[in-house]
Amino acid sequence: MAASATPGVIRCRSRILVASADPAFRRRMMNDPAYADALSEEAFGGAHALAKLVQFPCDEVLLDRNLPDLDAREVAEQIRKQYPRIAVELVDSRIEIAAVWESKTGRTVASRESLESGETALTDERASRAAVAAIGSTAALPGMIGSSLAMEQVYRLVHMVANRDTAVLVCGETGTGKELVAVAIHQLSRRAKNPFVVVNCAAIPEALLESELFGYARGAFTGAVQSRLGRVHVAQGGTLFLDEVGELPLSMQAKLLRFLQNGEVQRLGSSDLYRVDVRVVCATNVRLLELARAKHFRLDLYYRLAIFPIEIPPLRERPEDVSALAEHFLATLSAEAGVPAKCLSTVALNYLEKAGWAGNVRELQHAIERAFILAGNDANICGEHFHAFGHGHQLREI
Repeated sequence: MAASATPGVIRCRSRILVASADPAFRRRMMNDPAYADALSEEAFGGAHALAKLVQFPCDEVLLDRNLPDLDAREVAEQIRKQYPRIAVELVDSRIEIAAVWESKTGRTVASRESLESGETALTDERASRAAVAAIGSTAALPGMIGSSLAMEQVYRLVHMVANRDTAVLVCGETGTGKELVAVAIHQLSRRAKNPFVVVNCAAIPEALLESELFGYARGAFTGAVQSRLGRVHVAQGGTLFLDEVGELPLSMQAKLLRFLQNGEVQRLGSSDLYRVDVRVVCATNVRLLELARAKHFRLDLYYRLAIFPIEIPPLRERPEDVSALAEHFLATLSAEAGVPAKCLSTVALNYLEKAGWAGNVRELQHAIERAFILAGNDANICGEHFHAFGHGHQLREI
């Protein structure tokens, strides 16, 4: 049985987040009588917990000491710095047998360690300063622009995981910059001097995927006049980036899972096994867990790939980043054209910040390029340059 919560403390309609790789343990903690009336959410790792807190502000976080991806104390400290009002406690999913034994001897086993000092509460002003300091301490990623809280969370997660060999799953809508995040993970890692190999799983025909990923031996099929190394082998010592991994056919999912489990590559038409050292980063614009529940994606592969998930927020949820992105694109276009940098009028900027941007950063970039061309020799980009295509208040890709 799970150790019970602090006796006598009942949290009415509080919001709790339970982070543990053990689903049964998560459920037991959420069913604890002390949280009977609480609104609860689950996270299966440290990174998942940090991502959840962006969309699920809560009163208390219960962190399993045995997180699969990050050190629980590091995660706890990150939460305390960013959300000083949230109570963070460590729980231990491995002490249940000990708890049963101790209960028979009449002794109490403490399953949690409070991370609150208990000495004094931060005032609103001090809490605000602490949150700003924690955010400001995270450097932006190479090639990425944005200072919103949502993007700061992305930067923080990338910096935390970059130097590990943990598999990372980058999630987000089309056009949010998932590949930029993957490149940043590689560039900030100890593998930066080794290859960064990209495989677009949606662009390679199913019949060719196995040979592209794992290579083939001479004579493996008609036309195989010489042996060839696959993309996995080419990425030796570096990073393999699987873009749109949700498009992998089920037959290839099984072979990818086998590679992730043993780190060995078997080329098509050969019985030889080659051991490779490759860090895998994947990206998807679909919910893989939903695909897995619909039997279109292997659940065991999902858990292998999603050890450290990073969610990239859509542009409509961070309008404060639009101005910096637009100015960057304008400066780049001006430099490429060899003309003085063009500027956005106040009306144009207001328009951009209120647009829906269904295509995210990529759509914004294309809209800026169209307006730049339409402006001709004008030094200013005006609202009319964005409405010239007759799309009204909402731009769309052409």
